[in-house]
Amino acid sequence: MDLGISSYCLIGRPLAETLDTLSGITDLIEVMDEGPHLITDPAVFESYSQDFVIHAPYHGMNIASLFESIRRASVEVMIDCFAIASEIGAPVVMHPGYHAWNTEKEAADRQFEKSLHQLQESAADHSLMFWFENMGELNYFHFRTPDDIPSLGDTGFCLDCGHANLNHCLPAFLETDFSHMHIHDNDGRTDSHSAIGEGTIDFHPVMAALERAGATAVLEVKDLEGVLVSKRLLESL
Repeated sequence: MDLGISSYCLIGRPLAETLDTLSGITDLIEVMDEGPHLITDPAVFESYSQDFVIHAPYHGMNIASLFESIRRASVEVMIDCFAIASEIGAPVVMHPGYHAWNTEKEAADRQFEKSLHQLQESAADHSLMFWFENMGELNYFHFRTPDDIPSLGDTGFCLDCGHANLNHCLPAFLETDFSHMHIHDNDGRTDSHSAIGEGTIDFHPVMAALERAGATAVLEVKDLEGVLVSKRLLESL
């Protein structure tokens, strides 16, 4: 199985340089649409034959915010991302939002549902797929365990193996119908985005579940050296 690579491993370099590097290694690149890799012109992709996934911006974004102006602005940023992704034929991964206080969770859930409907309508208009990513162990995040999947409606999701390990529910997630996967390792306590073999995850069942699901997958490891080591290890399983 040819695993894709997230541009996260080269986030400190310009996007064009990153695409040049990764295109020589993989046929699937997920672009972290943030910071130096913020996509301002889809023409940057024209010279590449690779398939792409776009990871929507997430710093400062909260599609579940109780502040309606923030929720609306966050949705607008996601829709802007849809417009660019549709030009290059790429699906989009996004974060599902969060709440600040436990007493606000039900209200934040309603805000998320409102955003979900708007995003589904926009995705249909742009003829693209989008997926929500399961989040890490902090309890204010939405969508942390398989129990939260029904809240996504008929929208697919990206299984982030490292995040699932932090929430001690990776085996349960591997039994679900996911559409895309983020692969990285950790020790079950820190979201370190480590290379495969540096943490506690057993990747034999992960790769078996990936093959069963027929999903796409990218390595979301923190540096290129770790990506290359991880790619060799996993593709040999």
